Amino acid sequence: SALARYTQWDFIEMVSRHGVPYHEKKLGQLFCDNKSSDILEMLLDECAQAGVDLRLDTPVESIEKHEEGYLLHTGIGSVHCQSLVIAPGGLSIPTLGASGFGYQIARQFGHNVLPTRAGLVPFTITEPQLKTICTDLSGTSVEGCLVSCAGQSFRENILFTHRGLSGPAILQISSYWLPGEVININLLPGFDIIDFLKARQSDQPNCQLKTALGELLPKQLLTTLLGKGTADTPLQKFSYNRFNEIARQLQHWQIKPNATEGYRTAEVTLGGIDCDELSSKTMESSKVAGLYFIGGVVDVTGWLGGYNFQWAWSAAMAAATALTP
Repeated sequence: SALARYTQWDFIEMVSRHGVPYHEKKLGQLFCDNKSSDILEMLLDECAQAGVDLRLDTPVESIEKHEEGYLLHTGIGSVHCQSLVIAPGGLSIPTLGASGFGYQIARQFGHNVLPTRAGLVPFTITEPQLKTICTDLSGTSVEGCLVSCAGQSFRENILFTHRGLSGPAILQISSYWLPGEVININLLPGFDIIDFLKARQSDQPNCQLKTALGELLPKQLLTTLLGKGTADTPLQKFSYNRFNEIARQLQHWQIKPNATEGYRTAEVTLGGIDCDELSSKTMESSKVAGLYFIGGVVDVTGWLGGYNFQWAWSAAMAAATALTP
């Protein structure tokens, strides 16, 4: 309901109205031409126009509910209000100030908080052989991979790091992965590797395997995954069955991550305040009048590429509209 009533087009209209230049990258993602702080400045301008009183670096020590509203005890004194909107985000990236404050307040007022975990986050690998592969390939990016797990698939880039795997496709699938599960990586989705190698074998029998496949994938990746002996072998030495095995290695590569990098680098937090206990129209608590929860503290998680920002804007607009006289 909130997303339908304040869409991406509404937010883009505000960006354009403020004269913030932007451009579209792949997959419909929009980026500022200059710097991301242009969006922050836009929001601060909107606050100034509305007469918002910003009180930064002000710890909220406790919150009390009274008949006339709420009493907040803060580091700079008490604050009284009729309505209270909680929008502190989740647990992701604590260096930016993330904490469990929102969940603490929700529990104080009787809300159910669903279990939380890191989402849109890199994987870590500890299994010796796989860890060696990732270390050797650290910094290597592979475009257009198909990464699958738990019935979900994403086709985007992957990036090898010294700790494991990252990149857009990995971040996306991490939100569906659970410890102990295997992820499947197809390095060349929709491509007939066997026919490609047979054709090259016929035309260039003395060409090394890594040189032929190097037209499609980084040579270092091929050498590391297939082994130097295989990668350096001329195509004329391979049988059809061996080509089939190579195709399977590259298109059905299975990895079992040890864990994720956790909230430290996660872009979002999965789980949070139960949506069933909030109004889908206003985001007001169904348990306590005048109390609203919006943004990342709620059990709503979007994909990579602006979806979580849009949820923040839409939920905020729902609450603001409800609170506007």
